[in-house]
Amino acid sequence: MKKLCVVSGFLLTFTMLAMAGEWSGYVSDTACTKTKSTSTLASAAHADCAKTCIKGGSPAVLVTNDGKIYKIADQDKIIDYAGQKVTIEGDLKGETITVTKVKQ
Repeated sequence: MKKLCVVSGFLLTFTMLAMAGEWSGYVSDTACTKTKSTSTLASAAHADCAKTCIKGGSPAVLVTNDGKIYKIADQDKIIDYAGQKVTIEGDLKGETITVTKVKQ
């Protein structure tokens, strides 16, 4: 019985560490987020900058409307949305989202 309780506790802890959810914001890159304010993320100039930087190797990130920046674990699922406003469904572990779906 004691073993069952310990195993259940570990499973519950690991389940809470990776939380499924949905996040909305702009797909940017790590270089642009250091120099741009959240109010400029919707501009065409930012979209062009993000596309160029991501193609140049800067990792894509999601910047929410409140300025929170999330890393993206699986870059290939998000790079086509560079500079666009999206909603990402996935699992959050720490500050990194593993993407299951991207919606515009």
